[in-house]
Amino acid sequence: MKRLLTAAITFLAAQTALAGVAIEHWTTTNGTRVYFSAAPALPMLDVQIDFAAGSMFDPADKAGLAALTRGILDLGAGERDETAIAEQLADLGARLGGGADTDRASLSLRTLTAADKLPAALAVLTDVLRQPHFDAAILEREKARTIASLKDAMTRPDSIAGKAFWEALYPDHPYGRQATPDSVATLTRDDLVDFHRRLYTAGNASIAMVGQLTRAEAETIAEQLSLALPAGTPPDLPKPPGTARARTVALAHPASQAHIYLGLPAIERGHPDFFPLLVGNYTLGGGGFVSHLVQEVRDKRGFVYSIYSYFAPMRQTGPFQIGLQTQRKQAREAIKVVRQVVGDFVAKGPTEEELVAAKANLSGGFPLRLDSNAKLLGNIAVIGFYGLPLDYLDHYRARVEAVTADEVRAAFARHVRLGNMVTVTVAAE
Repeated sequence: MKRLLTAAITFLAAQTALAGVAIEHWTTTNGTRVYFSAAPALPMLDVQIDFAAGSMFDPADKAGLAALTRGILDLGAGERDETAIAEQLADLGARLGGGADTDRASLSLRTLTAADKLPAALAVLTDVLRQPHFDAAILEREKARTIASLKDAMTRPDSIAGKAFWEALYPDHPYGRQATPDSVATLTRDDLVDFHRRLYTAGNASIAMVGQLTRAEAETIAEQLSLALPAGTPPDLPKPPGTARARTVALAHPASQAHIYLGLPAIERGHPDFFPLLVGNYTLGGGGFVSHLVQEVRDKRGFVYSIYSYFAPMRQTGPFQIGLQTQRKQAREAIKVVRQVVGDFVAKGPTEEELVAAKANLSGGFPLRLDSNAKLLGNIAVIGFYGLPLDYLDHYRARVEAVTADEVRAAFARHVRLGNMVTVTVAAE
């Protein structure tokens, strides 16, 4: 029965993806943007509240504040302590989730829509929004956990390389700030309370909802959640990252494998070059065994087991990144080959055969990105937070199919400049 139900859910979601996703949008009386898609097939509600409260808003001397604030947000609120919240959600069969990344902090709820479940689950979420405790003892516990995790990461070559890569990519921008044991150790309850007061506001939030609701029910829920927050306004954004400066950062480490990242700031969310870059990158390094990087660096030369590239558009200019691991003594030659492959691709782009294959894969696999309410919620939350068009999902495959080889070459020439690329190696000879 469980397998049949899972298959039915997957089929219904896939049909929804093929038929298009209807997203309704409005603004609450308290200034929160709302994005809602009715999903009547299952008696469930998925809701996510996003705030512009990611690590880019950490003060320069308080890196880690955004993550720690979100981390203990739901560990006690209103009349419920941490244990009471967990127990009530378990009794209801509901789940709180979310997290914080570079741009945003999110809080999500999944619950049944039955009359004895939904109001109680929403009451917990409302309390978390309205009156988080930021309990001093829990703060100290979570600081200790975070510091221990950061210290452990400082011993691992992949984490060391990732941290150094972002610092080198964004030396003069908040995207490059990285939490350290020392920066987290200085954070106080007052810091968390002030960060929450400034950024967890109705005017700085967007709500995404997918579930078995009418528009009127969705409006009532959105009002309840929005009114739990002070009005507020969105924060000022920092000056966008400037043109990347070529840098090579080489860090020593006893690991047997060199960890290597190459890249540069490339593109922000909503940029018109996104689809040419997406399609082109499938051929360059995003398409697994058919990609140029895998064929040249792995198959022909045996330098790596895996190698990849991707674009990560963000609120401001997000990175283009290439990652690989290889034997220490082969690192320099592997980097040389990677740069040659990238340079050739920027100059020539994909062949017509490669372009057709890339578009077929990206377009054909698109319904899998919407084959559950949770995935649909994630996509709608991105549309809402980043201000993408409401019909973005409807036209996604058509925009992929419309990309030409000339557009790929032009977009890569604009955004992937070898002369500006950052290279970070850990444990390379």
